Amino acid sequence: MTLKESTLKPETANTRHHVKAGDYFFGIIPAGSTLRIVDLEGNQAADVLFYNAKNPEERYSAMDTIRSQAQVYLSAGTQLRSNFNNPMLDIVADTCGRHDTLGGACATESNTVRYSLEKRCMHACRDSWMLAVAEHPEFGIDKRDITHNINFFMNVPVTADGGLTFADGISAPGKYVELKAHMDILVLVSNCPQLNNPCNGYNPTPIELLVWEH
Repeated sequence: MTLKESTLKPETANTRHHVKAGDYFFGIIPAGSTLRIVDLEGNQAADVLFYNAKNPEERYSAMDTIRSQAQVYLSAGTQLRSNFNNPMLDIVADTCGRHDTLGGACATESNTVRYSLEKRCMHACRDSWMLAVAEHPEFGIDKRDITHNINFFMNVPVTADGGLTFADGISAPGKYVELKAHMDILVLVSNCPQLNNPCNGYNPTPIELLVWEH
């Protein structure tokens, strides 16, 4: 776990986006910009996909990132790498200390398998991503492009026998993670609506995205 505070001030950010619980954000941050994701009320999970905005066939790769850093958890100092093994973003500040890239995102199908058949109708991150893709065809993304994601602020410990567990969150109100872009980045965020495991404390809450352009 690596904790590092930012020197950037919120009042100098070029743009700020409030993302309600269960809602999505879909937009571009230019190369050289810094993106901050803030867990406003604590214990929230932000499920995020990253693409090369000029060529969406290039996107965040969990496998290349984990192999490159020889560490399964993401924190300050991590370089996010693409499926072309290019650097996409660096995590330059982090006041939470751990972010998951193994657990994937919730879907109606996984809710059914993990919890019960009655959970299938509940809102899931994949629904938010699919809605975003349908409402923003200008970005050239479709459902086949939804692959590896990062669960910022989500606590998914690896057990002694190599399994994964969904544990209570380790974030808190105002905790944030900050990323600097190596290329023009298309960002797709599902502010997780999950009610069935402790990743949101069973109570989804809003997040904020701030961007400093340089």
